[in-house]
Amino acid sequence: MSIKNKIKNYFTMDDEYEYEYQQEEITPESKESMKQQTQKVVSLTSMQQSTSKVVLCEPRTYNEAQEIADNIVNRRAVVINLQRVDHQQAKRIVDFLSGTVYAVNGDIQKLGSETFLCTPDNVEVSGTISEAFAQQDEFEKGW
Repeated sequence: MSIKNKIKNYFTMDDEYEYEYQQEEITPESKESMKQQTQKVVSLTSMQQSTSKVVLCEPRTYNEAQEIADNIVNRRAVVINLQRVDHQQAKRIVDFLSGTVYAVNGDIQKLGSETFLCTPDNVEVSGTISEAFAQQDEFEKGW
């Protein structure tokens, strides 16, 4: 055998590896089965998660705490400014939201003197805010 034949045999398939291609006849039944198979395909755009939202709230009464909690349960991060609520109601709102955040495995963080961030479990918060001003305000207000 010559070198040319050896190279040719090296780059070509043997007879046992040849494949036969058959053309199938398309019948109404096969069309229906193809439709069912294509209906199982999901587009990648529909697989994307919905856009995350951050909701800013400034309640004036304790009654608005339920609306804030609904946002947390719906997996939205909420920033709450409690400057317009008297101190006793602000404490009650924070207690209520703490229970809501606990129920959804989330987190509540104090951002400022009267500002809190409530996040559900799908939101991760990184970084810290200086605690110097927060500690001073705690002594003044009694948080």
